[in-house]
Amino acid sequence: MQLHWQDLGSSRADSADRTTVEITGFAATVLPAARATHFILTAEQGCCPGCFPRDRSASVEVFAAAPIPAGGRSLRLTGTWRVRRDDPDDWRYQLLGARLLEPAGWSAVTRRGVLAGGPLMCLAACANTTVASEQRQADAQSALQAAPSVDIHSHAGGIASTSRMRTGRAFEAVARPMRQGNMAVICHAVVSDGPTHRVMADGRIHPYRQPDPGELYQYSQLAFGRVHGLAKDQGLTIIRTAAELHAAKAGTASAIIAAEGADFLEGQVDRVDETHAKWDLRHLQLTHYRVNELGDIQTEPAEHGGLTDVGAEVIRRCNRLGIVVDVAHGTYDLVKRAASVTTKPLVLSHTSLSDNPGRYSRRISAAHARVIASTGGVVGVWPPESEFPSFTAMATGMARMVDVAGIDHVGLGTDMMGLVGPSILPDYDRLPGLAEALIGVGFSVADTTKLLGGNYIRVFEATVV
Repeated sequence: MQLHWQDLGSSRADSADRTTVEITGFAATVLPAARATHFILTAEQGCCPGCFPRDRSASVEVFAAAPIPAGGRSLRLTGTWRVRRDDPDDWRYQLLGARLLEPAGWSAVTRRGVLAGGPLMCLAACANTTVASEQRQADAQSALQAAPSVDIHSHAGGIASTSRMRTGRAFEAVARPMRQGNMAVICHAVVSDGPTHRVMADGRIHPYRQPDPGELYQYSQLAFGRVHGLAKDQGLTIIRTAAELHAAKAGTASAIIAAEGADFLEGQVDRVDETHAKWDLRHLQLTHYRVNELGDIQTEPAEHGGLTDVGAEVIRRCNRLGIVVDVAHGTYDLVKRAASVTTKPLVLSHTSLSDNPGRYSRRISAAHARVIASTGGVVGVWPPESEFPSFTAMATGMARMVDVAGIDHVGLGTDMMGLVGPSILPDYDRLPGLAEALIGVGFSVADTTKLLGGNYIRVFEATVV
């Protein structure tokens, strides 16, 4: 199996544990050495002995079967790949029994500088580490201040739990961490099929029963009421127009009313108009965890062959009213037809890139991402710790998405309080850490601003009147 530096921090690298792999990079040794059996493999050549990456989860600790030349040129190595989650020195990846293959020229990493090894830190020689860190922090703050940051998919505050809604349980803090972390706007999503799905024995979410007639519509009324209640309780401004979104800024807290799954429509397209007027709906995801009247989903067998005619009519109605159409959870076939129907940019709010998505994976291929980009839309990258164990790994994952979709077509979709497992971004006060990581892997201030909100703002302004 051939591993590339952009794979580090992704499930592709983690799933290769205990298999034979090949990887090309540069040897870093603490002291000058012509040959070595133990060294660190990095994505770029260091400037001096002792030059190591800042992020140890984005480099490889090598134990060679015999001494390997350690100076100057790139090394193409093979060995047994090990993924270490409990190492006290935090070396996440190791290559055991490594041996040198024939010399190989270094294959340049893609345009966004997705060097999984990240900027190097000279332990002995580089005296400007603190200065560089302070500059990254300053650049990150500049990026967050330049335009409203936007989480394009969130359930923050506990709005999406069926039990919370039925018991009226108190909200968790949303506005305060948003202000602390300069997250200006969240697309606050109710979950319209909540009563019909749950985590099953295989560890995945599945529908477990069919809803009664009218059940999901009535449930949605409670759900939309709860998100409006949270906004009132915590002082979040509800955004209804493009001008209001453009006016949002860092240090404030605003929400765009969204729905994850259009199941509450129950096939009745006119309910789009009703929800737009009554509940200020401005962002609608067509499907979620049950195959509904609008189309097929990634996590269950297909029944419709993609987007249905009802789904196509819902997209047209959203285009006319000014509601952002979100195709997250939809199959590739659904997305392709949605792109052919829509006259506005599409959003796929929360996922990540995979070289080979599994049959029921929520991740997407490069081709899938490019369909969204072809509409002028945005793909939101999410932060599951199982895929991205650090901010640097997540920034690298976002950079990989940029490489296939383009810098104008990638955003942030945290799925806050909606992920099954831990998140590397569990609250908005940690957003500056992600911004710093994006700067650290090579994004400019302007491009970081696009990724953290600017791209979604463009889509919203193109859609919402």
